[in-house]
Amino acid sequence: MIIDQAISVLKQEAESILHLTQKIGSEFERMVEVIFNSTGRVVISGIGKSGLIGRKIVATLCSTGTNAMFLHPVEAMHGDLGMVSKDDVFIAISNSGETSELNVLLPSIRSLGCPMVAFTGNPNSTMAKRCDIVIDTGVEKEACPLGLAPTCSTTAQLAMGDALAVVLINKKQFKLSDFKKSHPGGALGKRLSCMVGEIMFSNISSSNIPSVLPGSSILKAIDKMDKFKLGAVFILGADNSLSGIITDGDIRHCIAKVALDLSKMAVEDVMTSEPHVISPDMPLYDALNIMEQHQITILPVTDIKNRLVGILHLHDILGKGAFKFTGDV
Repeated sequence: MIIDQAISVLKQEAESILHLTQKIGSEFERMVEVIFNSTGRVVISGIGKSGLIGRKIVATLCSTGTNAMFLHPVEAMHGDLGMVSKDDVFIAISNSGETSELNVLLPSIRSLGCPMVAFTGNPNSTMAKRCDIVIDTGVEKEACPLGLAPTCSTTAQLAMGDALAVVLINKKQFKLSDFKKSHPGGALGKRLSCMVGEIMFSNISSSNIPSVLPGSSILKAIDKMDKFKLGAVFILGADNSLSGIITDGDIRHCIAKVALDLSKMAVEDVMTSEPHVISPDMPLYDALNIMEQHQITILPVTDIKNRLVGILHLHDILGKGAFKFTGDV
């Protein structure tokens, strides 16, 4: 019985979120554009359970590149309204749209001249009528058997806030490396503060990394690439000087050209002779930016004489476990 009830609640809340997909339309697009073009902050206000949801949405927005703050509607009427300016975008959250503490505040927000958005389950409510943009977060019923405790409604509000934050991430082209600015104490933030030399694979030898000499056949390079399963092979001179790099994408492009005979080709016919490289003393967030900008997942690390001294993979930056270039699967 207990498990069945729990499953029923989760199903109802999931269905409430899916129901929101039918309500996403031009009003949501208007909200995103207004926030994107705003020079101020997103100010979110609500009370009770909706206030708690508002605080969480603020936290999500702030951590993903959108400046936001929470404004308690009661405190706003006792001085905190001074924190809001005409350049901000105000979002009011109330399922009923008839929350008196919030509706009393709205005329004062209107007088400031900032755009006003309503997250509400009642598009015909007082709050909705006083706002410029109305986002319908209504649900058919609460998961609470008494229909009293906000459950599905608060889940819907939260999900709509997440949808807003993620769309703004893409709109603003917020990058993983930007996390360092807002998450200096987090695991990723700390990792991005490191230097490349601190986490790169540095045991560079012909037996430890996929490499071939200049003038080698492309088939030999493919064999090395297959053995180490790194997705790339390095073209190195006897002194470890980097002549070029061949990726599995380069090989696919060659195969796509049916007229080419791989058995007669040398690595120089396929390799990128001036690949993107980094130095050991470069911050990891710079390396991550290079990877994102050029859509690559691996970077050679070279010294001032262009000798390969290390290899950096995207997974090393993200902390998903260092690659072991041993050739073993």
